[in-house]
Amino acid sequence: MKTNCNNLNNRFRNFYPVVIDIETTGFNYKIHALLEIAVITLTMDKNGWLKKSKTIHFHIKPFLGSLIDTSSLLFNKIDPFNPLRQAVDEKEALRCIFDIIYQEMKFNKCHKSILVAHNAHFDHKFLMEATKRCKIKHNPFHKFVTFDTATLSGLAIGQTVLAKACQAIGLSFDNHQAHSALYDTLQTANLFCTLINKWKKLGGWPPKR
Repeated sequence: MKTNCNNLNNRFRNFYPVVIDIETTGFNYKIHALLEIAVITLTMDKNGWLKKSKTIHFHIKPFLGSLIDTSSLLFNKIDPFNPLRQAVDEKEALRCIFDIIYQEMKFNKCHKSILVAHNAHFDHKFLMEATKRCKIKHNPFHKFVTFDTATLSGLAIGQTVLAKACQAIGLSFDNHQAHSALYDTLQTANLFCTLINKWKKLGGWPPKR
């Protein structure tokens, strides 16, 4: 029986890729809090081209006892205590995000999700720690496997900075909007889809047998 290589589950060995960007109060995932998270799920059309699907975005209240590195706030320009942020508890945000991801996994017949991010180790560590802190038992993401667009773009186009990688591959990038979780997730999703689709155009997928 022939395998349909245009199915998303076949493309990534039953992993469902989910693009994420997280803004935080610092660099230590144990003591610094999530402030903002954006997620973009992906889909594949009947011709095997990878595309963006659903977008989920939350501003998050710092967890009780978390610490704040002021240099991080200067970088991401987030005021954690601004009521206009309409921030929610991290548990509420993660549960909503995970519910949607599980629905997408089921629709695409995937067994596990895999986090896609630029410098993915950072986002993965914060996400896993927050899930543990919130005592959420069912986490759709693989415990340690990620797709890092910094590594992928370094290999494919010789650039590892998100803005430069986007520009090198022909995508626009607005530095004034950078370091917002929503904008960075959008650009990372565009970059990841472009890299995967270019590899397909070059004949790298499906693999020749």
